[in-house]
Amino acid sequence: MYFIDVQGTLISDEDKSPIAGSLEFIKKLNRENIPYMIVTNNTKKSSKNFYNFLHSLGFEFGFDKYIDPLMLLESRVPKDGVAAYGAGEFLQTMQDMGYALDYENPKSVLIAIKEDFTADEYAQMIEFILSGASLIGMHETSIYAKNSKRYPGVGAVLKMLEFATSTSYEVVGKPSEAFYNEALAALQKQDANVSFDKITMISDDVTGDLGGAKEMGMKTVFVTSGKYKTKEEILPQVPKSLQPDLVYANMQEILEKL
Repeated sequence: MYFIDVQGTLISDEDKSPIAGSLEFIKKLNRENIPYMIVTNNTKKSSKNFYNFLHSLGFEFGFDKYIDPLMLLESRVPKDGVAAYGAGEFLQTMQDMGYALDYENPKSVLIAIKEDFTADEYAQMIEFILSGASLIGMHETSIYAKNSKRYPGVGAVLKMLEFATSTSYEVVGKPSEAFYNEALAALQKQDANVSFDKITMISDDVTGDLGGAKEMGMKTVFVTSGKYKTKEEILPQVPKSLQPDLVYANMQEILEKL
């Protein structure tokens, strides 16, 4: 049984095309009735729009096998008084969901991915947090890859703000327990007997997705088709307890081992 990441795992960070073996891997799971969930940290598009985008690429799975942070947001973050930071698409999605963005006296500071945060934005975030706003991340990715460049991920920004303000933060998406528990509940609709120790999490994010999955008892598979070009870039820095169980170049290599 599987939890499967999307960006850098199923689709390329460069051009969003399917990565080698990814379409075939999903087809094999469908054909053999193996339970799985597509677990993505998508925040730029609405959940339904991103799901439809994946379908347009040829991925064949029902919406009941899909989960992203936006699907948990309303239960975790009140809609009034949110200072949201991220790409323009994310801010528009927030407003479409009925969130009232407040950059005067917000109750919460909500961080999503963006490659070009400014110093003034960081300064504004710090002021709001020091004034009592809670700090929340849409997810906790380590690195954000785009246009052949690698930027600090949401997790890195959260760690910086935590250090700057001595304020702890919460996470909506991966690798939070709340997110993985929601994904587990959805997977149990496919197999009522599933538990975390029976799930394999596949992702290109070792310290974000896979670290949290490992702590919850899942088996972890690291693919080097996304954020990291080789395992040597990151694995020597990862604690032994959080090392992935297996490492492959891409979904094609995993498919060949099944």
